[in-house]
Amino acid sequence: MQKFGRGVVKLRVPILIVSVLLLIPSIFGFVSTRINYDILSYLPSDIETMKGQDIMLDEFGKGGFSLVMLDGMDDKDVEKVKEKIEKVDHVCDVLWYDTLADVSLPKEVLPDDIYDFFNTDNSTMMAVFFDEATSADGSLEAVKEIRSIAGEQCFVSGMSSVVEDIKDLTMQEAPMYVVIAVILTSIILALTMDSFLIPLFFMLSVGMAIIYNMGTNFIQGEISFITEALAAVLQLAVTIDYSIFLWHSYKEEKEKHPGDNKEAMAVAIGKTITSVVSSSITTVAGFLALCFMSYELGMDMGIVMAKGVVIGVICCITVLPSMILVFDKALEKTMHKDLVPSLEKPSKFIIKHHAAFIVLFIVVLIPAVYGQINTNVYYNLTDTLPKDLNSVIANTKLDEEYNMATTHMLLVDADMEPKEVNSMLDEMGKVDGVSFSMSLDTLIGPSIPREIVPDSVTKILKSDKWQLMLIGSEYKVASDEENAQIDELSKILKSYDKDGMLIGEAAATKDLIDITDHDFKVVNIVSIAAIFIIILIALRSVSLPIILVAVIEFAITVNMGVPCFTNTTIPFIASVVIGTIQLGATVDYAILMTTRYKTERNAGKDKHEAVTIALTTSMKSIMVSALGFFASTFGVGVYSSVDMISQLCTLMSRGAIISMITVICILPSMLMLFDKVIINTTMGMKKKENKLYKLPEIN
Repeated sequence: MQKFGRGVVKLRVPILIVSVLLLIPSIFGFVSTRINYDILSYLPSDIETMKGQDIMLDEFGKGGFSLVMLDGMDDKDVEKVKEKIEKVDHVCDVLWYDTLADVSLPKEVLPDDIYDFFNTDNSTMMAVFFDEATSADGSLEAVKEIRSIAGEQCFVSGMSSVVEDIKDLTMQEAPMYVVIAVILTSIILALTMDSFLIPLFFMLSVGMAIIYNMGTNFIQGEISFITEALAAVLQLAVTIDYSIFLWHSYKEEKEKHPGDNKEAMAVAIGKTITSVVSSSITTVAGFLALCFMSYELGMDMGIVMAKGVVIGVICCITVLPSMILVFDKALEKTMHKDLVPSLEKPSKFIIKHHAAFIVLFIVVLIPAVYGQINTNVYYNLTDTLPKDLNSVIANTKLDEEYNMATTHMLLVDADMEPKEVNSMLDEMGKVDGVSFSMSLDTLIGPSIPREIVPDSVTKILKSDKWQLMLIGSEYKVASDEENAQIDELSKILKSYDKDGMLIGEAAATKDLIDITDHDFKVVNIVSIAAIFIIILIALRSVSLPIILVAVIEFAITVNMGVPCFTNTTIPFIASVVIGTIQLGATVDYAILMTTRYKTERNAGKDKHEAVTIALTTSMKSIMVSALGFFASTFGVGVYSSVDMISQLCTLMSRGAIISMITVICILPSMLMLFDKVIINTTMGMKKKENKLYKLPEIN
C-alpha cells in the first residue's frame, strides 16, 4: 500500500492534470444521460399493467394520454384548438365529440352520459393520446406545446402532465441541492477540522468524484430524477469521511516524518486505503442491497450510489493527496486550534450510567416499533406537489367539474360483440365510485352498425386484436377505495374476457403498492445479512455483528417511527431506501468504536477501561462524520418543494443524528453488558481473557 502511496506522491501533478481532463468527458456524459421522471415506469415489465401499456403502443400507436380541459370557449374556438393540438408532434389522436361528425351524428343525439363526459357548463374536455410512452421526451414536449396553444385557458391532466411539471421543478431546484449541501458541509468541516482551507480541497475532490459518477451514468442510458437529485448529495454525505481519514492520517505521519511531507503522505495513503476500503464495503453493500428490489428504481439508485462510493474512494487516495501536497504551504497558513472541546467527561458520564442507557434503549424501543408500524405512507406523487402547478390544478379541476379523480383503461378482445360490451360496462357502472364508461359502441350508439363507422373514428378505440375503453373513477389513486374498485372491475372484466387487461395510473400504482411491500422485506433481509457477514469477517466475531446491527437497526426504527408521532406521511420508497442507506452508511460509526474496544481489550485493559478509551477516542470522529452527513442532507430536505426528495433527505439527516446518538450512548452500554459473551464468541479474545484473569496457584 505504501508503494502505491509513493507512486501517487511521485505522480501528483500528472494525476491532477488527468483528473481535470477527465471532467470534460464526464460533463458530456452527465449532460447526455436521460432523466426519467416517471416512477411508475420502473415497475417490472412482466406484470399485466406494463404489458398492457406495451400493447397500447404496439396495437394502437398510443402510449401516454391526457385529458385536456378548455375554459370559456365556444365550440368553434375549441374546434380550432383541437385542430392545432392534432398537429402537435407526437399527438396521434384527439377524441372530442366532434370526432363523430363523419357519421353525421348531431350533437343533440349524443347520449347524455357521453355529452356530459365531454362538457360542463363552463368548460369542455378532450382526450389526447400520444404516440410515445407516458414519460417519453416526445410526450412531455407535446404536453408543453399543448399548454402553449391555449395559454391560461388550457389545463392538461394525466401522468404525462405531472411528469412534465416534476421535470421542470427538479431541473430548477437540483443545482441548489448541491450548493446547499456543499455550503452547510463546508461550515461543519471548517468548525470541526483544524484548517479553514482544507474543506475547500475536500469539496473539490468529492466534487470531481461526483461529476465522474454522474458522467458514467451515460452507460446506463437513463437514471431516475430521484437518483439524479439525491446522488450528489448522498455521495458527498457518505464519502466525505474518507477525506477526513486521509487528512488525520497525514497529520499524524507529518509528526513522525518531520520535514518530509512526501513520505508522510505516502505512508498516510497506505494507511488510508486500508481503513477507507474496509469502511466503504458496508456502505457499498447497503446500496447494492437495493438492486434486489423487483421495483427497478432500487437498482437504478443502488448502482449509481455504489459506483459513487467506489469512485469516491479512488479520488480520496489519488486526487485529494495530490491537491494537499501541491497546496501544502497554503494549508499550513490556515491551520487553527481544535474548536471541539475535550470529550473525556461526556465519555465517563456515559460509561458511569451505562445501565440507565440500557433501560432507555428498552423504553424507547417500544414506541419506536409502534411508530414504524403505524407510519402512514403515500404512493400518489401528485398529491404532494405544489398546488400551483398546472397538472395539479388540472387534476383538481377534473375531479371537481367532471367527477373524475382517475381514469382506467380497458383492453378487451376486438371481436367482443357490442351487446357484451354494453353488458360489461353496465355492470362496471354499478361498481362504487365509477363515474362513467366509454367505448366505441357507447360513442356511436346502438343504432349505427359498426361496419359503416369510418376508419378515422374506429382506429382511435379499436385495433385488429384489441378494443380500448375508458372508465372514470371518483376515487383518488392509491386510496383503499380505488384499489378495491380496481379489484372489482378486474373481476368483472375477466368474467367477460379472461385475457382482458385493466391498465392506467391507478392500476399501476396498486401494483406498486404490492411490489414495494414485498421489496421492503427482501431488501431489509439482504442488507442486514450482507452487513452482518462483513462485520463477522472483519471483527472475527459471532456476537459483535448481532450487537452492532441491532444498535443501528434500533436507530433506524426510531427514525422511521418519528413520522407517526409528528403526523407526517412519508413516500413509499422511504421504507425501502432509508433502512439500507442508514444501516450501510452509519454502521461504520459502530465498527470504529468496537474495533478500538477490541484492541484495548486484547491489550489487557478491563472492560470498563477498554470501553471508556474506545468511546473517548472515537466520539469526535463519529460526531464529525454524522454532522457532515446531517449537513449535506438537512438543507436539501428543507429547501426542496418535491416532497419525495424533501422527505428522503429529512429522514437521512435525522437518521444520521439518531445513529450518532445511539452509537455514542447505547453501544458502549451494550459492550459493557455483553463483554463476557463477546470475549467467548470472538476469535483471539478468549485465550487472552483467560490469561488475564488467571488466578495465582496456591501451594
